[in-house]
Amino acid sequence: MNRLLVVLSGLAGAVGVAFAAAAAHGGDAAAHGPASQILLFHASALLALGLYGAGVRSGVLGTAGLVIAFGAFLFAAAVVAPHYLGQRLFPMAAPIGGTALMLGWALVLAGGFLLPRRD
Repeated sequence: MNRLLVVLSGLAGAVGVAFAAAAAHGGDAAAHGPASQILLFHASALLALGLYGAGVRSGVLGTAGLVIAFGAFLFAAAVVAPHYLGQRLFPMAAPIGGTALMLGWALVLAGGFLLPRRD
């Protein structure tokens, strides 16, 4: 699971940079900008969860990472879909992605309380 989160982090970072470049070079800045920000911000979180999770056995944090990755990619895809597809991805795609992001962060919060104490 940790390896998957690191791989997803790299993918989110690469796609986020590509969307930032598209926004800066004549693409639909209203779509590419927010998609870039959401992916780049959460790429760092996925990397941290993947690397930290390698030393800590926490299924909650691993699940949080997968939920965050799902939410970030779905939200970004929903934002750029009209530009590339000429239509929405599917009804409620952005709200589902955003809700998944909030749930993922809530799982990070819960996982923090469940970590073993290091005295």
